[in-house]
Amino acid sequence: MSKLQRRKFIKISAGAGIAALWGSLLEKALAVEAYNVSRSINDVQHIVILMQENRSFDHYFGAMRGVRGFGDRFPIPLESGRRMFDQSDGKRIITPYRANGKKTNAALINGTPHDFQDTQAAWNQGKYGFWPLFKTPYSMAYYTREEIPYQYAMAEAFTISDAYHCSIATGTDPNRIMFWSGSNFNPEKRAAGINCTDEDSEPVNLRCWITGTMPEPGYTYRGNAFKWPTIPDVLQDAGISWRIYQDPNDNWTGAMHGCLAFESFRNAKKGSPIYENGMRHWSINDLANDVKNNKLPQVSWVLPSQINSEHPSAPSSPYRASDFTHHVLAAITSNPEVWSKTVFFLTFDENDGLFDHLPAPAVPSYNIDGSLAGKSTLKLDGMYFNNDKGTSVFPYNLGKPNNTRIYQDKRDTISGNIRPWGLGPRVPMYIISPWSKGGWIHSEIADHTSVAQFIEKRFGVIVPAISPWHRAISSDLTSAFDFENPNDPKFPSLPDTSNFEILDEKSKKLPKATAPEKPSKLFQEKGSRFSRALAYRLHCSIKYLRNEKQVQLIFENKGSKGAVYHVYNMHRLDMIPRRYTVEAGKSLQDEWNVSENKGSYELEVYGPNGYFQKFSGNINKNEPTVAPEYDSGKGGIYISINNNTGVKLKAEILSNAYSYAKKEIISIEPGKNIKLYRNLEPSGNWYDFSVKMKSGFLHRFAGRVETGKHSVSDPAMAMEI
Repeated sequence: MSKLQRRKFIKISAGAGIAALWGSLLEKALAVEAYNVSRSINDVQHIVILMQENRSFDHYFGAMRGVRGFGDRFPIPLESGRRMFDQSDGKRIITPYRANGKKTNAALINGTPHDFQDTQAAWNQGKYGFWPLFKTPYSMAYYTREEIPYQYAMAEAFTISDAYHCSIATGTDPNRIMFWSGSNFNPEKRAAGINCTDEDSEPVNLRCWITGTMPEPGYTYRGNAFKWPTIPDVLQDAGISWRIYQDPNDNWTGAMHGCLAFESFRNAKKGSPIYENGMRHWSINDLANDVKNNKLPQVSWVLPSQINSEHPSAPSSPYRASDFTHHVLAAITSNPEVWSKTVFFLTFDENDGLFDHLPAPAVPSYNIDGSLAGKSTLKLDGMYFNNDKGTSVFPYNLGKPNNTRIYQDKRDTISGNIRPWGLGPRVPMYIISPWSKGGWIHSEIADHTSVAQFIEKRFGVIVPAISPWHRAISSDLTSAFDFENPNDPKFPSLPDTSNFEILDEKSKKLPKATAPEKPSKLFQEKGSRFSRALAYRLHCSIKYLRNEKQVQLIFENKGSKGAVYHVYNMHRLDMIPRRYTVEAGKSLQDEWNVSENKGSYELEVYGPNGYFQKFSGNINKNEPTVAPEYDSGKGGIYISINNNTGVKLKAEILSNAYSYAKKEIISIEPGKNIKLYRNLEPSGNWYDFSVKMKSGFLHRFAGRVETGKHSVSDPAMAMEI
């Protein structure tokens, strides 16, 4: 750290009054230059992790400028004929609605159902449509920056991920177990291709909910213990220092502590490293002292109490939780030398039942006939929950066997008893560090294994429970940082959080934030944000198989990161959408029968960071082949149109956004090819073009051309609402 920056840090730290200090916390954190000796991830000496409770991304940030929120121009189609934001409670359409802090008890919104069975039913294997039916209408509530100014301030000072998903489509324990170990189902059985039952997996809350107190008489546990190594076990074996800062008697009865499901923690004895670092009382004051004395472990976790957990409904609230977060941030930024070498991850275990519109990347679902709705270049055996026997152990009967199938809602009949584990809905992820400041958006698909992969990347360890599928699809988060040139002189202000009790009490006097009788209009702030470069280079093309009366889609991944394609057949929206996992450098293909529609087809393809393609036409008509090609060097795109028919074709090239030439009419002679180039620099390399014919042929393609350089988020986001 330079002397100038150090003086600025000390000056800010010495501000008059507690409120003044809180109001300058982000300025203080941003004033510290990043440790930049190796200009790599090796400059990170400390990782601090806080996982809060039960908020979805759309609920917190769907209205924020620049993120993939309520202004998403490509929401997935529903069987009803509507689009994703028009959810139904079975009687009426309920769209996302603002929990207005001035008019309603927005701070203490109702909690919603969030177990495996209701999440599976609401997800509907990718069809969605009835989120309020299974999650209650409260699930559609969201905040704006007026309701959660502190959360917005953190996101806009540092980096927010708008593609971070919870790992499992269910509740707290399964996701925290995943977060602390890399899996919530037995990795040995997964590797052997065996789908786990509840005997060797955690579909709902059970194993972390303890009775008893520490140190005496100690915890009493529910359910059998898992035996694979946790991340703390891995770090301990590798000689990497670690600690869990918590009150073991105020951690929501153990629920915040995912390691309590594991044998190594349950059997830990006093004096052992696992017990001393992972079971004892280590307070936020201890964290602050460790930072001030330069004794902060290399990896640390912070566990909230129930009241500070940010969980919807009383006793927690975004106001109270922001104050808790503020104290954690104050502790880890209290020593500028330590903070200059520290990464702070703040995320949420799951979404509660709160709505998120983005289709979750997941392994393919099973159709009701037992066929797989999609494909993968990776082996998928073992990646599913096996509820076939219909027996279960549930936390509320104290672990006693129950011979009824409680993991499947009786109305959820679209698939059988073999269900994908995840990923689940998006949750917020703040990436706060001297290497990630400046208000960036990170849009690489990530989940709870991503934090573990970042730890692996930094300290050279292996977390063995992480599946090959998660490694292929989920980011290691390194692309969210600038380790080469991190130091940025921006100093946004941070709202005061000390009045959280006043705000909570004021909110309690207002009526509940209920869904309005008429659907609300969608809202999102307009404008772009700085956006990190991503590793995606995805290509999907179509081929007519006239003899077989089929169309074939070819999914290619020419990037350096795996991806999931989602395909919705607009002629059969009653069917489960197909999903395709394609590893980096690989490809897949699949076919759709078009005989039922006399050769007509209409397919929509979705991928990460706004990737979208629409294919519509008829194999019995004279139609061209359209192939968009990326110019990754300059950030442009080639539009190649080939006429392999025997007649002259006339087509329109339409620009659907970004102020490019709106329409161009072209004629293509039989057997000829036309290749047009579009410079995408004015739109930050974003594109949205269509090739259209009067016959009904339409090929639309949209997304961002990746050049390896940072860019901006989608400039067209929210322009249509």
